[in-house]
Amino acid sequence: MDEVAELVYALDTFYFLLSGVLVMWMAAGFSMLEAGLVRSKNTVEILTKNITLYSVAVIMYLVIGWNLMYESAGGLFPSLSFFLPSSDPHTTADGFSYFSDFFFQVVFVATAMSIVSGAVAERMKLAAFLIFAVVMTGFIYPIQGLWTWGGGWLDQLGYIDYAGSGIVHMAGATAALAGVILLGPRKGKYTKDGKIRAIPGGNLPLATLGTFILWMGWFGFNGGSELAVASTDSANAVATVYMNTNFAAAAGVVAALILSKILFGKADLTMVLNGALAGLVSITAAPDSPAPLLAVVIGAIGGVIVVFSIIGLDKLKIDDPVGAISVHGTCGIWGVLAVMLSVPEASFVNQIIGLVAIFGFVFIASGIVWFILKMAMGIRATEEEEENGLDLSECGMEAYPEFVSSGQK
Repeated sequence: MDEVAELVYALDTFYFLLSGVLVMWMAAGFSMLEAGLVRSKNTVEILTKNITLYSVAVIMYLVIGWNLMYESAGGLFPSLSFFLPSSDPHTTADGFSYFSDFFFQVVFVATAMSIVSGAVAERMKLAAFLIFAVVMTGFIYPIQGLWTWGGGWLDQLGYIDYAGSGIVHMAGATAALAGVILLGPRKGKYTKDGKIRAIPGGNLPLATLGTFILWMGWFGFNGGSELAVASTDSANAVATVYMNTNFAAAAGVVAALILSKILFGKADLTMVLNGALAGLVSITAAPDSPAPLLAVVIGAIGGVIVVFSIIGLDKLKIDDPVGAISVHGTCGIWGVLAVMLSVPEASFVNQIIGLVAIFGFVFIASGIVWFILKMAMGIRATEEEEENGLDLSECGMEAYPEFVSSGQK
């Protein structure tokens, strides 16, 4: 390898790793967002879930997930030649550093699992959630990932999803939906006469910080998916992705703000925050191809969709404390379909087949796992534990203790 080739390789590897760090930082964003949108009595438990699910995802993807997704021969089913990726820090057939490729992919599976955390918040047993995380990150996500990024049948069909509106975001939301249906709503969320009772979050400044962190991390999520930066073409593509990602998020904010003002007469901050994330999810399937104004339109539509989706799910009594199913699921679907607005070779039929296949597999597989957990150990906290908050019952501490004993009289 000559000096120029070595420099290109080093730059691309460094960019891959730095993008992975930004995506890992999204774990902090999810933690802060969810901690801000749940009640204070459940803050420690939600933070424990987030740091632990990230760690579980990393280990499970190392042990089995990577090989199921990328070392199989493609097609519909993964091969059985799994358990631990290669320990040789070699160059892949695509010209990437093997370990940098692994690192970038492992933080993606953690993102998918983080989506589940917020949707089942405030009433799910911690142990049941973490057992599901083992299955989701080790098996469910990698198998449907094989179909697309692993060169499987959806990829061969022509399904297009640049950075994972469907593969990551809709998949995570679908797993969450299956769990929420079996789990049921939080106590007091819906009255006996069918009315919806708002349950405010405990720390909206924290939720806003989490949204900004996620927005920042998304530049690595989408930008890193270009997989290279050390050539003129790839550098220009990365710049386009960054620009469109930012435009879509901003448009989602403005659209959600305007719509919430029209519908509620108020500027609902929670809808505005979810509008930003909706715009980000909506552009993720094709951030490299739209013109800037089209990226604004795609993000704005996402910002509108997420508001109506949150309202609609509430009317169906599907209780999602942070709006994760709407942000990542409903807007993930929109993002996959929006590919057709800017990618000439995209096929409506192929995009629909991809959505149906991913949703169907993840929903059925997740539903089976959730049901087994429900029958075997229960997935819901007791009414007393829910009333007192999961912080005390699951973690034995409070996030915001009003009184701290100094030990002095």
